[in-house]
Amino acid sequence: MPPQTGSTPGRRIRSVKIAFNIIELLQNENDIGVTKLANELGHSKSTIHSHLRTLEELEILVREGNSYRLSLQILDMANHVRDQAGNYEVIQKEVEALVEETGEIAHFGIEEYGRISYLCKATGEQAVETASRVGTSQPIYSTSLGKSILAYLPDSQRDSIIDTIEFAPKTSKTITSREGLYAELDQITDQGYALDNEENIRGLRCVAAPVRNGSKVLGAISVSGPSSRFTDERLHGELSDYVLRAANVIELNTKFS
Repeated sequence: MPPQTGSTPGRRIRSVKIAFNIIELLQNENDIGVTKLANELGHSKSTIHSHLRTLEELEILVREGNSYRLSLQILDMANHVRDQAGNYEVIQKEVEALVEETGEIAHFGIEEYGRISYLCKATGEQAVETASRVGTSQPIYSTSLGKSILAYLPDSQRDSIIDTIEFAPKTSKTITSREGLYAELDQITDQGYALDNEENIRGLRCVAAPVRNGSKVLGAISVSGPSSRFTDERLHGELSDYVLRAANVIELNTKFS
């Protein structure tokens, strides 16, 4: 794994990592017992049991018989993180408007740790479903959201992120070099929006526009769909117009909120 932007060297606390791994595993599969957690995470049952008791006392987990699940306190934390966006209601409204206009999938994403993380997602009636979920992340160099953000970051911040990237092809069309990425970022600043031409998922194309507040890049908004419907003409025409309009609405509401 490449070094994460903003990370600092120092002492690591093993017990914190174990606790996080327990929470992450329970996120993907509810109602797991001590034995399965120990086997999945490669720790002794006594170690896992101690961590479970602590997390239960903190009301992060709920014990039901011999198994555990995440508590609703996790939901409260998630809502707090979402609300830190400040203008989340406007973002959600514009993401949903994109879906109404296109019938496809729309996302809003932000940059975290050199990746693109999804803050908001909406799915239209004719959308081709993807594995993206709110809170998950994708490589910043192979997504239209990520590239549109990178293109408008201050040079030093952009270069710092790109320095951490270990380019790996997600498909045969993925950018796999710094030079190729910088060349595309120049093109993005010229046209004002970014494309994902089946670079992250084969058969899926996306167009995204950055959302800015002065020199600060708040995130990006995109619409995605199958290459059969997302032709070059539509991507560079109505679809790019849709995301640029949505980005402008969010920007205006951010400036005057």
